[in-house]
Amino acid sequence: MTSTLEPRQLGRTGLTVTPVCVGTSPFGMPGQYGYSVEPARAVATVLAAFDSPVTFLDTSNEYGGGEVERRVGEAVRSRGELPAGFVIETKVDPDPHTGDFSGRRVRASLEESLERLGLDHVPLLHLHDPERISFEDGMAAGGPVDALVRLRAEGIVHAIGVAGGPVDLMTRYVETDIFDAVLTHNRYTLVDRSAEPLIDAATARGMGVLNAAVYGGGMLVKGPDVRPRYAYGAGDPSLADTARRMRALCDRYGVPLAAAALQFSVREPRIHSTVVGISVPERVRETLDLLDVQIPDELWDALREMAPPPRLWIR
Repeated sequence: MTSTLEPRQLGRTGLTVTPVCVGTSPFGMPGQYGYSVEPARAVATVLAAFDSPVTFLDTSNEYGGGEVERRVGEAVRSRGELPAGFVIETKVDPDPHTGDFSGRRVRASLEESLERLGLDHVPLLHLHDPERISFEDGMAAGGPVDALVRLRAEGIVHAIGVAGGPVDLMTRYVETDIFDAVLTHNRYTLVDRSAEPLIDAATARGMGVLNAAVYGGGMLVKGPDVRPRYAYGAGDPSLADTARRMRALCDRYGVPLAAAALQFSVREPRIHSTVVGISVPERVRETLDLLDVQIPDELWDALREMAPPPRLWIR
């Protein structure tokens, strides 16, 4: 296996993870991905990850109304335990009925996740999509961040992170210096660099940096003709034209666009792991094979020149 899959230290978390992380959101979000995943296939996909060199998996309390965590837990139970050194991270989410995202809800969210996953602790727990509440509410005494800090102090979680979208808001959380890691999505890809200041702020603090959705919701793996919307419609429509030109250029070099999209993130030294949504067992191996594709420097230079201007980024 390529040396690019050698484990890395996840910043100051103290955790060691592979530079590719299996993302499980496709198991339970048919509205975004355009397809559903049968429970047995989801379990088989997690088991394939366990059998691979990958040692990192990402999930969340709210994915599929909790069903995604249950499938991950079913895979864990079928093996009897996690493979040695395997890291599962999950995220706390608001109450699905009331929208409550208080400190009390954070504890309840974690308890639900632990039960579904069949674990007694998680190595890394994220505050998920904090844009759903104000920064002031997030940081209030007894609020969600306060609860995460207490859970870390109690040893129920080893490290805490913040995972979300808007760069300015995410940077405010990073600058509190409370979190050990940050997860950004759709904002550091071949066609969008809006997470640059967020990544810089996290790197300056020694935080773990995770980058998700490097295919932009499928555009940069299936191609813009199949998936014309970037970031599930959040991106500018003209990004499809850029992706189409990038694909044509990659084709001339015999390089899959998906390989360039994945390696763009994995080769970035500030990013410790790249979260890739995977929904079928064979895709685990196919994803790792993309890391072995040789991409010449001249192609990287050309792709860099083709990047859209900042005014088209989703931020």
